[in-house]
Amino acid sequence: MSTRGHGPSYAKYAAAHDDVELAACCDLDEQKAIKYRDAFGFAKHYTNLTEMLDTERPDAVCLIAPVSLTCELSCRIMAMGYPLIMEKPPGMTVEETDRMIAAADEHGVPTQVALNRRYAPLIRELKRLLSERCRPSDIHHIRYDFFRYNRKDADFSTTAIHGIDTVRFLAGSDYEHVRFHYQPFPALGPAVANIFLDCTLGSGATAFLGFCPVAGLIIERATVNTLDNTYFLDIPMWKAFDDPGRLRHVEKKELLLDVTGEQITDGPEAFELSGFYGENASFFDDLRAGRRPAGDLRSARQSVEIAQCIRERQSEYRKST
Repeated sequence: MSTRGHGPSYAKYAAAHDDVELAACCDLDEQKAIKYRDAFGFAKHYTNLTEMLDTERPDAVCLIAPVSLTCELSCRIMAMGYPLIMEKPPGMTVEETDRMIAAADEHGVPTQVALNRRYAPLIRELKRLLSERCRPSDIHHIRYDFFRYNRKDADFSTTAIHGIDTVRFLAGSDYEHVRFHYQPFPALGPAVANIFLDCTLGSGATAFLGFCPVAGLIIERATVNTLDNTYFLDIPMWKAFDDPGRLRHVEKKELLLDVTGEQITDGPEAFELSGFYGENASFFDDLRAGRRPAGDLRSARQSVEIAQCIRERQSEYRKST
């Protein structure tokens, strides 16, 4: 993620803003740190995180680390007082996420979780249309298809969190109740399964999410229904099957909108179409303007909680009161 998605985003943002400096990057492997520095235009490289922060005193920190280390490293960085954007999921569990929220509150630092679908140009456009034309309570149903090819992960929940979070984002509402169904494929691996979520949201909307990690192609597609209106969204993740993406709006059987990711875009590259540039630019813009990022740790908490249910193979979730 750091090389494919975030590094190019940092380089583009710095090139567009003369007063922005990419001060330093850090990796435990010095050769990787040097390669990253040279590829994306950082001034220096380090192999020790604390040394880098103590020396450079940056205005913001971007953390892309193994999921198992995100909580520990985030809390260290926040304790040093630095605004932080971290890769998803912010914690492996809701308990880790709560620990991170507490650290952000204690040290008063702005945070953002890198849930890039919220910032993908076509998803942003669908969210804008929904916000302009209806209230969350007007949304009837959302379907989200999330297919991958040959993904035999021991824990697919850390990827599935993207679909979980995107439905929340589009609906403008948290989940109230989720029923989970698993279709295991033990011959492919002990944790390989199709995962289906039948959901009711607090707004009254329903949703159905289908995660198929060993399908024949890579797609993410959303369908949103309101009274007399249907929106079809083909999301161009990683310039895969649906590249460059497409958004259609049909009202009373009439096609009102049909646009592609070439028309509504931050640029033609995968890191732009997929929202990596958008999420980083939003974080930097918010800090420069003195705003608290909207996509903070609290905003991601329930998405982590639902993903944890998948990891634990829970059959049902109800939002706590």
